Amino acid sequence: HYVVTGHYARIEKREDGRYLLKKAADPAKDQSYVLYSLTQEQLAHTMFPLGDMNKHQTRMIADQQNFYNADKPDSQDICFVPNGTYTEAVQRILSYEPQPGPFLTLDGKEIGTHKGIIYYTIGQHKKLGLPQPDGPLYVIAIDPKKNAVIVGPSQALFRRDAAVKEANWISGKVPDAPFACLVKVRYRQEAQPAIVTPTGSDTFSILFDEPQRAITPGQSAVLYGLGDETDVVIGGGILQ
Repeated sequence: HYVVTGHYARIEKREDGRYLLKKAADPAKDQSYVLYSLTQEQLAHTMFPLGDMNKHQTRMIADQQNFYNADKPDSQDICFVPNGTYTEAVQRILSYEPQPGPFLTLDGKEIGTHKGIIYYTIGQHKKLGLPQPDGPLYVIAIDPKKNAVIVGPSQALFRRDAAVKEANWISGKVPDAPFACLVKVRYRQEAQPAIVTPTGSDTFSILFDEPQRAITPGQSAVLYGLGDETDVVIGGGILQ
């Protein structure tokens, strides 16, 4: 039995019987970033028939088959967030009521009150409602335990290191030594060169060659190969 999906990605079977997860042929539609958690068993029973096509080709086939959605505009939303309002979805799904809390500077000084941590993202600058006499302020971190939003200057958003949990290795084996690869820490980011070091059966650390902006806990870090294998997904996990 196979699972057949419309995700834009490709699966390739190697001579040794193992499966590779690869980017879609159309880089503008590639969805490999969200598929890094697939296992060898799942890849063996999954098909991505759109992986070698671009969107124009897909629409042509849909039109030839008289599909009602052949000309439907591309969706920009997650399926369970139909109106794009993520804060409403969080409250609805988790029965969560946002609570006001402190805006804190990097040295712990309280400079205002936020309306609830779910309304803010790391790197955010607009709609903070804070006085900024010494220059622009950005969300640097969010502390759920203190219900606090930490703000600071733009340069505080940049760092080279990151820790990752809940790791999955596409090969099914944890690498036995640090290795160089390309890493994406958000869906639309261009993959960046880094050194990845396995730190446990399902954890690893990342050291980027260059500082990266707004590395955000909860986002996925997805690893890709180098050279002729930049379209090959090595694995990934959740940023801590």
